Amino acid sequence: MYEVGDVEAIGAHCGYEYCHQLDFLPFKCQSCGGKFCLDHRTEDGHRCPKKGAWAQRRRENNTSATNLPTTQKPSLLTSQQCSSPVCNTFVNTSQNLGVHCSTCNRTYCLKHRFPEDHDCKNLTPLGARISEIAYREQKEKLRLGFGRLRSWGKAKQEEIKPKPKPTSKAAQLAALNKLKQTATGDAKVPQEKRLYLHCSATDKVTKDGKPKEAAMFFNTEWKVGRILDVVAAKLGVENLNNSAQGTDKILRVYHVESGEVLEFSEKISQRMLSGNSIVLVRGLEV
Repeated sequence: MYEVGDVEAIGAHCGYEYCHQLDFLPFKCQSCGGKFCLDHRTEDGHRCPKKGAWAQRRRENNTSATNLPTTQKPSLLTSQQCSSPVCNTFVNTSQNLGVHCSTCNRTYCLKHRFPEDHDCKNLTPLGARISEIAYREQKEKLRLGFGRLRSWGKAKQEEIKPKPKPTSKAAQLAALNKLKQTATGDAKVPQEKRLYLHCSATDKVTKDGKPKEAAMFFNTEWKVGRILDVVAAKLGVENLNNSAQGTDKILRVYHVESGEVLEFSEKISQRMLSGNSIVLVRGLEV
């Protein structure tokens, strides 16, 4: 007899080695006899060591059932239920085929066999380790990011095309001196740690819809994210990065000389030189 209050006397722990969740209504595997939770009730879900045993018995019973008189019906066989939570269809029977999804590692009826029909993209694959799941998510994020970068296209590149710069060293030095004379920034930044940049924003990101530019200097120890905040405030660009709900609202820093959108965590001294140009852009994820 179970003691009153002993909650573990009700139900059973899932037999899958990576789960062991206490389930009050466990499912029994007809092949290996083990008990499992809802997520691991299928043979593929708990990597059944006797996978296919129940199916073999079913085939044997179906074969013997064909020899029965037409008025005698065969007994109901225990079958695997469709993994869709809204479906009660039993699959892998003589009436309904089962379709295994290799992405989420579940089995479905014909109605829910396609990924979009069982919300496959939002399901954690059965038996997958946490590291595998994280790797897949990161890989998908990178794929989407690079896709957006490629689709940015020639139109955006033309929009922020830099002005021609002097080619001779003397002319470059003169241009840099002129930049230093007009640049504004935090006066507390020591002279030896100042990085001078041409900063601009297109009419697509400024509050008044007009392109803006300014000569500014920054501390070489600062990171791209901090520069973005300072330049946005200077040029009148609305910065929604802390509250944006979509990538089309994210503000980024485009480095003209390298042709790259910089990461927020990069130190500016590692990517830029005094006299370089940056442009604030929006709606690009990398």
